[in-house]
Amino acid sequence: MKLRFLGATETVTGSKYLLESQHKKMLVDCGLFQGFKELRLRNWAHLPFDVRDLDAVLLTHAHIDHSGYIPLLVKQGFRGKIYCSAATYDLCRILLPDSGYLQEEEARRANRYRYSKHDPAEPLYTEKDARRALEYFVCVDFEKKVQLDHSFSFKFRRSGHILGSSFIEVSDGKKTLVFSGDLGRPNDAMMVEPEHFEQADYLVVESTYGDRLHDRSDPCDLIGEIISTTARRGGTIVIPAFAVGRTQSLLYYIHKLKKAGKIPNIPIFLDSPMAINVTKLLSRHNKEHRLSEKICQEVCSIATYTRTVEESKMLDHQAMPSVIISASGMATGGRVLHHLKTYIGDDRNTILFTGFQAGGTRGDRILKGEKEIKIHGQMCPVRARIECLSNISAHADYQEILDWLGHFKKAPKKVFITHGEPLASAALQEKIIEKYGWNVSVPRYLQREILD
Repeated sequence: MKLRFLGATETVTGSKYLLESQHKKMLVDCGLFQGFKELRLRNWAHLPFDVRDLDAVLLTHAHIDHSGYIPLLVKQGFRGKIYCSAATYDLCRILLPDSGYLQEEEARRANRYRYSKHDPAEPLYTEKDARRALEYFVCVDFEKKVQLDHSFSFKFRRSGHILGSSFIEVSDGKKTLVFSGDLGRPNDAMMVEPEHFEQADYLVVESTYGDRLHDRSDPCDLIGEIISTTARRGGTIVIPAFAVGRTQSLLYYIHKLKKAGKIPNIPIFLDSPMAINVTKLLSRHNKEHRLSEKICQEVCSIATYTRTVEESKMLDHQAMPSVIISASGMATGGRVLHHLKTYIGDDRNTILFTGFQAGGTRGDRILKGEKEIKIHGQMCPVRARIECLSNISAHADYQEILDWLGHFKKAPKKVFITHGEPLASAALQEKIIEKYGWNVSVPRYLQREILD
């Protein structure tokens, strides 16, 4: 078995792992690179193999940094099957066409205002490309063993990160290789606990928070304080939020705060058609989370949904305080950019980030204190209060990762640490070696490994 790292090395984006046997070739995850320009340029480069020779794609979950390259893969000639859980497929039906649409919109805007170096600017792929790619998806139940001829078999197990998220256990009959994808948290307020493994010959594990511990305080306290103090100033709270996972957690916490009377009765807007559709999936996939049907309904109805462009524009002309939750979570695109342009220059307002910000994204630059930020080719002064909520992350921190690894009854032959910034991956490597004495490495981009 051969393994090649085509993404999520020394970065948290672009997850892609090429797995080869003598007769089969498949990808585990197929994500877009985000953040720094040198990373985003990798999306435009051809993969280092002929995609027409690829037999299958196994998908850990639907987030764009794990699934967003799939439409381009199909556009380039891939005709194999894309295996995932049912909830992951439902989410990809929402996320991938939206990704194509946003890229088309960004290209149109760049051509209209001529702020791209390319003339004309072209989208990486279109909404039509994304919808075509969905035809190749195959849903697989958790714990069901799927045999890909005599070369590989695989199984999905729940990872507790978002709806449908999976660990993937791959075997060639002699060796087992486990991909963690994004590892969820054991005590998440909404998601079920990640399943445990007792053995694997090789392990690929994420390290998004490999050098950090999450704040153990109740997220409601900080969310409530931010909403209340901003409302007293007459300001608006703009929350760039990931449409899948983070938005639903925010709605849950705001629901709790409103029910307890701990925040003022100001309007809550969910301004993301994609996030609206994702939120409605909570009831359909109720085995994936801890919420009862009644709580699901209450959480889904706590906000006013703004579906149309006209409704979204109206949010930027309000005189009263409000909460606006909108995608994208790293402020790389989507409707939230229009709200940031309106609200980030006023010190009465608050911009609340709620998750990891990849290096080079607008969210990362704002959190690092840049005084001006470019949006749609225009420089906008940053005067609003900037906050970051770190304790509702859907990623395990280093202690939670170490605890999850502690269920292995014997050491894997080798552990590969991916999906983290360099310092985070190196820190997790050191902690695993210190605690367990395992053979651990941090692979580089395009590195090859022979698993014998």
